[in-house]
Amino acid sequence: MNVSYDRFPTEVIEKLKYYVYRLIDPRNGETFYVGRGKGDRIFHHIREEKNFLKEYDEASLKIQTIRKIKNAGLEVLHIIHRHGMDEPTAKIVEAALIDVFPGLTNIVSGEGANDFGPAHVQEIITNYSAPEAVLIEKCLLINVNRSINELNLYDSTRFAWRLDPKRAKRAKYILAVSQGLIRQVFIADRWLEANETNFPGFPNIPGRFGFIGGVAPESIQRDYVNKRVPQKYRSPGASNPIKYTYK
Repeated sequence: MNVSYDRFPTEVIEKLKYYVYRLIDPRNGETFYVGRGKGDRIFHHIREEKNFLKEYDEASLKIQTIRKIKNAGLEVLHIIHRHGMDEPTAKIVEAALIDVFPGLTNIVSGEGANDFGPAHVQEIITNYSAPEAVLIEKCLLINVNRSINELNLYDSTRFAWRLDPKRAKRAKYILAVSQGLIRQVFIADRWLEANETNFPGFPNIPGRFGFIGGVAPESIQRDYVNKRVPQKYRSPGASNPIKYTYK
């Protein structure tokens, strides 16, 4: 007989330390969320769903999935994937698992995924053998790891980011970055709110912005494309896809 838990006994928490966990949909056996934490963190998502009072279509994909499972008369499967870790180690394990499982409901990628995520061996050799770019002009670096395989490079870079549009407008060049390598250079003519009116064919994403512009001249491309982002702009473990070379 299966027993449903919503918290750990105190003596269990002490031995678990930091852990990485998976939430599994019992209807298809697929992992739909990966997280890390300590204490009763693994059970917080179920409590979050119970307390979510907004309309169904406003809920996150994670909450929607949990709700569909419960409406089917089933329970989310909670799996501790690895435990007994300190927090830095748990962050690394979590990021690796997020890379492994496709179609997760996680909103953000794991820490360090921008520079240390999955890559072909040829990409690894190219990335670490490439010369370092010299960023003299004001540049806005946008990491496009998560969308580069779904959209063309321009669309992956221009839409849609949580940033200060006034600060973004000061950038002379927008650098599309993947795995620490500059893939393309764009010039933004306008920064606009991320909605269907400003960007036909794209969804409305309140609180985010995108730009309309084009590819920088070839002379600029030669200075930047296929060169490594300087180390000072590659903070270890950083998950924010936006970096500025200016304040």
